Amino acid sequence: MSPMSEPIRTYGLNRTVVLVGLMGAGKSSVGRRLADRLGVRFVDSDFEIEAAADMTIPEIFERFDEQYFRDGERRVISRLLNEEPCVLATGGGAFLSNENRKMIGNSGISVWIKADLETLWERVKDKTSRPLLNGDDPKGVLTKLLETRNPIYETADIVVSSASGDPHEVVVNAIIEALDKADHLSVIAKNEEQNEH
Repeated sequence: MSPMSEPIRTYGLNRTVVLVGLMGAGKSSVGRRLADRLGVRFVDSDFEIEAAADMTIPEIFERFDEQYFRDGERRVISRLLNEEPCVLATGGGAFLSNENRKMIGNSGISVWIKADLETLWERVKDKTSRPLLNGDDPKGVLTKLLETRNPIYETADIVVSSASGDPHEVVVNAIIEALDKADHLSVIAKNEEQNEH
């Protein structure tokens, strides 16, 4: 039986799925595909912060400071968790905040997209939009972030791995399977006929 002829399941989401992890883990790319599969909207907290501040994140860091950015991030996450369930991609530092973790634990389900250093570095090394990596030793900074943040990311409700070269659908499928096992999805319909698209 080919994959296309297997039954198609349609899901409902009962809590907001909050994707956490370091820059380059694939939160936005995976998040868009996950939201599409679940039939909910995708929201990137960084974009929401930029829209609220009418500035890019590098501009926020330059004109104000990281704390100003974190305050805006906390407000955005709080607002989104109180809206219709969605897939929410957060910035790499969002889950470090005790307050954010508590909010997410109360109203959402956290999913850590875990990736190793080389995978992350390959994905971010040519990007100029990462304020924390704009110094003299960006890979060293990324290494330190990995060491200090991973123990906190590990406390997420669900952990999935993203390796270099893995199609995004592999990670999406792993998240859906984990959400289903944890009873955070309801199956709305199961279509026995092949989906033509």
